[in-house]
This record gives sequence, structure tokens and C-alpha cells, in this order.
Amino acid sequence: MVMPPSPIFRVAAPQDDPVIAQHFYRMWRDLGMADGMIQPHWQAICLDFIDHARGHLQYQAFVAEVAGAIIGSAGGQRFDGLYPWIIAYSDRQYGYLWGVYVEPDYRHRGIATRLTQLVVEHLQGIGCTKVVLNAAPKARPLYQRLGFGDSNLMELNRK
Repeated sequence: MVMPPSPIFRVAAPQDDPVIAQHFYRMWRDLGMADGMIQPHWQAICLDFIDHARGHLQYQAFVAEVAGAIIGSAGGQRFDGLYPWIIAYSDRQYGYLWGVYVEPDYRHRGIATRLTQLVVEHLQGIGCTKVVLNAAPKARPLYQRLGFGDSNLMELNRK
């Protein structure tokens, strides 16, 4: 039996940003978002967001490659906050993990786990005291295995 090649994990470079944006788009499609629900200029939106986050929020992405092709990606940055941040950063600095995606043919091989670990290590390295994310229902077990717990985030759906 021929085993598929093991992925190589590396820090993403700015030239990888279009693939990371594509993965973010595919993630939403995989979650059931119809094409008409996604902004037509989604790629420009993603690339602008990544550029801003890299320049101001210490964003870093990681990719998994097989035979030179990127088959998975994940990124994270300092969380910019939803309200005035009055707590000292040394006591509470959130990092936000987002865009974890692995091509369907490579899923269930530990790739998303390793990409998540790399982002968490980056966020810890820039001083984040807590890592937060929004998990798709199918991904919750992955994050729970890595030590993520339920939070006090509450939602009220209006549509």
C-alpha cells in the first residue's frame, strides 16, 4: 500500500495570502453558505483584512504543503476587541484563531490539529493570555481535544 506523502508545515508568506483567502471562502461554502450569500469581492475583502491584521495585529498564518501545493492553512492575530479594552494587556490579551481549513482529500489526518497548534504557539509567543475562536459544529471536537472549552459567548438569532 502506498502511503500519501506527509505534509510539510511552514510559516505562510504574503504570497500565500490568495490561497489562504481561497481557503477561507471554501470554509464558508463547506459550512453551507450559498454563493449568493458571499460578497462577490470576497477575495479583496480577505486580502485587505489579512494585510491590515499583519501590519497592526501581529497576524501570522501557517500552511501545510504536499508536493508543493498548499492543502491546508490557519491564521491568527491579536484580537482587536469588541468593546473598550481597559484591562492591562499583561493580564488579558486575547489572540484570535481563524480560517482553519484543510482540503477535503487531506482531512482526518491531523493536519488541522497541527495547524491549530502552530497558530496557538504563535499567539502565545506574542503575549496572548487566551486564544479564542468560533468553531463550526463539526470542528468542536478537534478544538476540545486541544483544550479549548466552552465560553460565555451567548447568541440571539434574529433571522
